[in-house]
Amino acid sequence: MANDFLEKNGVLQETVANTMLFPLWGRAFASKLNPQILDDSEAIKIINSLNYDFSTMEKNFGEFGGICYIVRARVFDDIIKKFIKEHPNASIVNIGSGLDTTFSRIDNGSIHWYNLDLPEAIEFRKTLIPDSERNIAIPISVFDFTWFKKIKFEPEKGILFIAAGVFYYFKEDEIKKLFCAMSEQFPNGVMAFDVESKAAVRKSNSMVRKSGNKGAQMFFYVNNPDKFEKWSEKIKLLDVLPCFKSIQKDKKWKRSTRIFMVLSDALMMMKFIVLQFKGA
Repeated sequence: MANDFLEKNGVLQETVANTMLFPLWGRAFASKLNPQILDDSEAIKIINSLNYDFSTMEKNFGEFGGICYIVRARVFDDIIKKFIKEHPNASIVNIGSGLDTTFSRIDNGSIHWYNLDLPEAIEFRKTLIPDSERNIAIPISVFDFTWFKKIKFEPEKGILFIAAGVFYYFKEDEIKKLFCAMSEQFPNGVMAFDVESKAAVRKSNSMVRKSGNKGAQMFFYVNNPDKFEKWSEKIKLLDVLPCFKSIQKDKKWKRSTRIFMVLSDALMMMKFIVLQFKGA
């Protein structure tokens, strides 16, 4: 079914939505080699079911690219697990979910999980990852704020928003408008997302172009995370996490990979931001 969808709809053409296959492959490829960081058995199963040649992707992203994908997933897993330990009945909203498999790794049996993405992305997602009672897809743009009303939000139970590899593709004024609107609608909600520095975004754009996807240019970058608190008095910066800080470097990795991880953290090229929307 998924392979028929790919052939019929040309999902691998040059659009932002097509990048949903990149992190899926990255997690499958790298988690098989590094299960101590992430065990993404669902991603591996999905990749094995697809009739598609990922060799170009592997050549262009290589070891470091794959490690970046599983480290990102691992950090988000840790953030989510910590949150739901304190809020076991929380709602979790996965913005720009693509083919994300996080729910399969962190579900505690009582959270409510929402996968938010563009209609064509959700249509493809459902051919591989069907909805379940507490894992529901919402086919809508994150910038169409009508999705606010589709989320089960009970302030006392908590709500966490995550966005992995999403905001890079949008302009800062779009993201500012989104965050300000969410801060009004979801008091005490928490938002976690990854960002890159201006220099890292420039490098990422070069790598994506080499992969053959020329239609997914990245725009948004963050050099100074303090700026989020200037967007609104209802936005509070909770944490800034260097990308690789919590990951033990493996001697089997290439020396260049280990060096770049250290440099990235020292220069804060890749990082995770955690914000909170202040209550009344």
